[in-house]
This record gives sequence, C-alpha cells and structure tokens, in this order.
Amino acid sequence: MDAAQRRLSAVSAHLQPPPAPTAGCGLAANSTAGEYAHVQGYSAILPEKLQTGKWNVYRSSRSPLRLINRFPENPDIGTLHDNFIYAVETFRDCRYLGTRIREDGTVGDYKWITYGETSTSRTAIGSGLIHHGILEGARIGLYFINRPEWIIVDHACAAYSYVSVPLYDTLGPDAVQFIVNHATVEVIFCVPQTLSTLLSFITQMPCVRLVVVVGEEDVKIPPTPANTGVQIITYLKLHNQGKMSPQPFRPPKPDDIATVCYTSGTTGTPKGAVLSHENLIANVAGSSLGIRFYPSDVYISYLPLAHIYERANQVALLHYGVAIGFYQGDNLKLMDDLAALRPTVFASVPRLYNRIYAAITNAVKESGGLKERLFHTAYNAKRQALLSGRNPSPMWDKLVFNKIKARLGGRVRLMTSGASPLSSDVMEFLRICFGGEVLEGYGMTETSCVITTMDIGDKLIGHVGSPNPSCEVKLVDVPEMNYTSEDQPYPRGEICARGPIIFHGYYKDEVQTREVIDEDGWLHTGDIGLWLPGGRLKIIDRKKNIFKLAQGEYIAPEKIENVYAKCKFIAQCFVYGDSFNSSLVAIVAVEPEVLKAWAASEGIQYEDLRQLCADPRARAAVLADMDSIGKEAQLRGFEFAKAVTLVAEPFTLENGLLTPTFKVKRPQAKAYFAKELSDMYAQLRETESARPKL
Repeated sequence: MDAAQRRLSAVSAHLQPPPAPTAGCGLAANSTAGEYAHVQGYSAILPEKLQTGKWNVYRSSRSPLRLINRFPENPDIGTLHDNFIYAVETFRDCRYLGTRIREDGTVGDYKWITYGETSTSRTAIGSGLIHHGILEGARIGLYFINRPEWIIVDHACAAYSYVSVPLYDTLGPDAVQFIVNHATVEVIFCVPQTLSTLLSFITQMPCVRLVVVVGEEDVKIPPTPANTGVQIITYLKLHNQGKMSPQPFRPPKPDDIATVCYTSGTTGTPKGAVLSHENLIANVAGSSLGIRFYPSDVYISYLPLAHIYERANQVALLHYGVAIGFYQGDNLKLMDDLAALRPTVFASVPRLYNRIYAAITNAVKESGGLKERLFHTAYNAKRQALLSGRNPSPMWDKLVFNKIKARLGGRVRLMTSGASPLSSDVMEFLRICFGGEVLEGYGMTETSCVITTMDIGDKLIGHVGSPNPSCEVKLVDVPEMNYTSEDQPYPRGEICARGPIIFHGYYKDEVQTREVIDEDGWLHTGDIGLWLPGGRLKIIDRKKNIFKLAQGEYIAPEKIENVYAKCKFIAQCFVYGDSFNSSLVAIVAVEPEVLKAWAASEGIQYEDLRQLCADPRARAAVLADMDSIGKEAQLRGFEFAKAVTLVAEPFTLENGLLTPTFKVKRPQAKAYFAKELSDMYAQLRETESARPKL
C-alpha cells in the first residue's frame, strides 16, 4: 500500500458512519441466551458456577458470553509489538509524536514525527541495545517524564522482547534504587536532571550496565564512575549505533512480560505489578467496544507515563492513529500547551478537574451582576435539556460556554477521569460547560487499567459505569463493615475482578500476590462498591483505609476528603480520627489566593500566609465552609470534622506526604502532623469539659 492509499484508508475509516444501533444487548440473536445471562441495561448477570453458583457475576452487555482479549476487527494483534506494526502499516505518514521544545531550548509550535519515522527510531534504539550486548528479557528502566523518547524506547522494548520498568522521576532516590535492584534493571534511560541523582548512588546498583542520557545533541556526559562497570552514552549515540547495524525484531509472545509497573502504595516498599502483552492488549481491546478514537483526534500527554492510566491510553491511541502532543514538562504551563495543541481528547484526574471547577465557579461569583445571572441561566437551561434528553440550544454555548471550552483549546470532544473518585457535581459541571462526552472509569495497575467505565450516552452520573468487556466483576461480602451482596435495594461488597486483564502477580512476591488473587482467579481490589440499576457500579468505600471512632462508628476518610475537596479554601485535606476519640479533625493545606482574597474582604491584616493560617478567624471561616459542603453532600454527623488546622505548606512528594499518584500517605501524615492533631483533640476536650453539665 503506497502513501496515498494509506492516507485514504485512514481518512475513510474516520468518515465511515457509525454502525446502526442494534436492538437489545447482543444476546437477542441467541434464542437460549436467557438461560445463561440476565440482561440488566449495561451489564449482563451470570451465575458464578453453573450448578451451584449465585447469579452475582456481572459482565458487559456488549460481550456477555465471551471475555474480550483481542481487538474484534484485528484479532491477529496479540502483543504491543503487533499493535505498533499494525499502526505503522495503517498510519505510516500520519502525525504521531509532537513536542514544542526546540533544539535551542525555546518553545514554539508543535513539531511532529510520523508513525513511520517513529518506527525507524524504534528499530535503531532496539538494535543499539543489542549492539551493547543486552540480552532478550532484560529489564530496561525509564527514568524521565513524558516525551517522545519514552514512547520510542517502550516500542523498542516490545519489538526486541525487553521488559520496560518505569522509574517514577517523583518517587525519590530511595525508591528508585530499590526498584532498580529489585527488578535487576540493566539499562536506564534518563535525562540530565535525573542523571546526577542516579550517579549519586550508582555504586549501590551493581546490576546496571548502561545508562543512556536523553537530551539535546550537546548534552555533556560526565566521566564513567570508577569500579562500577557502567557505561554512560547519549541517546543520540545509541540511536546512531543501532542505525548503523539494524537487527531483526525478536517479537514477544502474548503471555510474555511486557512491563513491571511499581506501585508506590501508602506504606512499605514499592510492589512490582507484572503485566503481560496480553494483559494490556485485552484491556484496551475491551474498552474499544465502547470508546473509539480516530486519526483526526489529537491528545495531550501530561499524565505520568509511569502510571497505568496514561500507559493504557497510549496503547489505545496508537491503535487508532491518534496524534499525541507532549506537554513541556511543567504543570504550570499546561494551559499554554493546551491552547497551542487544541486537543480533541483530554484525560485527567479529579485533582485537576476540581481545580478547573473551583477556578470557574469562583470567577463566576466574582463577576457578579449580569454576568453571574447569565451563567446560571445558561447552566440551568442546558442542565434541564440534558436531563430531559433534548439537545441544548446552541445559543448558550455561543453566549457563555465557548469561552470556558477555550481553556482546554476549544476542541475537546471526550474527557475521561480516573485514579480517584470524581464528585457528581463536578462531573455534571464538566458535561454542561465543556459539552462533549465526560466519562469516569475505575481500575488499577493490577488490572492493566480499566475495570469499569461509563458508557457513552449514559446520562446518569455518580457511578463508574459497567464492566470492561475484557473482565467480569462480582461483589464479595464484607461482614465486618456490614456490606453484603444480599443488601437491599442494592447489592454491596468488595469489588473483585477476573479475566485476561488480571496481572501475573507481584514481582518476586508470592505472599502479597496470594493476598490479592484467590484460588478461583478473582482479584480482590480492596474497594467497596454497589450495583445501581442498569448494571452500573458505584464506589462507596475502601476496605483498607478505615478506622473506628471511640463510639464504634466506622470512618472511610478518603470519602470525606473527596467531599471536602470541593471547598474553595482547600487545596489538600487530611482527615484523621482514631478509636480513642469520638470526632474527626482535619489538616488543610490552603489555596493561598482564595484565603488571601477572603482576608482582604474581611479587612484582616497579616504578615505572611503562615500567620494568616494561624488566625482563629481564618480557621473558623474554613470550617464553616467545610460544614456547608458536608451538609450538601449529606455527611452523617460523626463524619464532619470538628476542628481544623490550616497549613501554608502543601502536601508534596518531597515532604513525604503524597504518593506519586497524589494520594495522602496516611501513616506519614499522622506522624508529620502529630503535634497539630494532638493540639486539636486537646482543644476539643477542653471545649467539651467547659460545657455546662445537666
């Protein structure tokens, strides 16, 4: 197929009309299907065991009788290497990887390399590794943030049967050193910024043979450390070495290990989740039954490639020939990158969506008068239209919402959210203001990403959708928390998943693997869910991060923190309680500008943000706003924080309070804020004892 034909094929694939909707859910054509599955909207319910099992296993209604493990239209694609070969053959001359950083370090428009050019570089890098004697099956570390070379190296690993091991550049040196030694990483790709960190403990990593520095052509290579046997070369040199001596591919098999993804967790050392090529292809292939991408789509890559959410996105986008533009590497410049790239697909996490929500709602409040009334009129009109299934008037977009859409470049047709729960208010806000599809999904590294995702066209919010066609889901009783699959009106329990997406276990850790995968192959997620009508899953609790208050009430702090995240004063929140006290307290890292604006409106004088945080009036204002948000969310009385401490310093990876996925490290936060927690409880006891007794 020549270039013109390839272009025509790619474009025509985008222009083909969607298939006409079929009646039912795919079971109607089978006259005996009712004997095996009960259809409930987006899901089908099956018995766990044909003879004795309860009807408690949910599958996608798109493929209820068979779990998907390959792309239905391309069943020959069984590995990441196959997927890339298919994409290059289909979209060879289409844009693939784009960056704004010029050779002199300045920032300009996006400059692109095609699928075909990426293929050439992939072969050069893989051949270069063979040139250095790196054997098949070796672990290759990637120690830098999103940029085209990350993707090229990953493709090289797939083509030559290497195992990629992402090294979070935010994990910190101790964890990086642990992962390199634990996984016996032989080659590390890094950038100059991470090279110096790497060299500071290179003698403690005897397995490392080669360090490849990704950067500009004139990057300075330091002398090789003595007595280490480590060679340090530039990415360009490795590329040229491979280009001079190209080697045939060493294609992997579907059940070969593709990657070992280390999850940080909130305690202990990182665990390496072993994912095969089949795992990743199955997950993306299943999701493809509900979500389609096109060669005309544009995506911005800024979520960490070391995390499974972005990794799975890349596999899916590749399959459909999408153009992927990379951010500059600075979150503060992300909005500028969005304006330059104008993506059509935007993946994010609740933390950023909450900030977008807060920024827009605060701007509306500050505008006041006619502008504020116009926004609320437009918002309510569009909301009512969407709820009733009508198309909203385009007038409201022209008058109000197009300006909001422009914040993400103005062309976004699909927004996805994952990693943690997105509140219903924020979900509805995004759907109304940005106009396209907004879908929330649920998954984890151990399931190669997606377990469930919302279905396109589903208007109901407050859930994470139906099962990925590549897996089946059931709820298991958790009696100590009073959750059972017999609960009415909705079955409740711990979410368990099974299918070709389930990982092969934790690397070199059989004990922890057996803790999460039972003898029947079910992965126990530790999350508590319930089934809503229509076969939609809703996450309601967490099995692990729970504790009892003194009066015996169970508390799920993350649920409460997600509620308080909507408070305008709060950037981050840590809710704490224990069995010695009957109430909760909270540590709040404040939004500086919001708190300063409040202080100005109240005429409060202060020297710096720390002094303002210590002001009792500020604490009272924040607590009052938290109470208001809590009442709106219908928190129970014992779920309200009764005292709050404001801190100017945010929770960060550097101060040890956050995991790389931006979850609070609870034991570390408890130790870090021990004095503040103790003081709040002492103050509450003092207040309680001062009350008149009956």
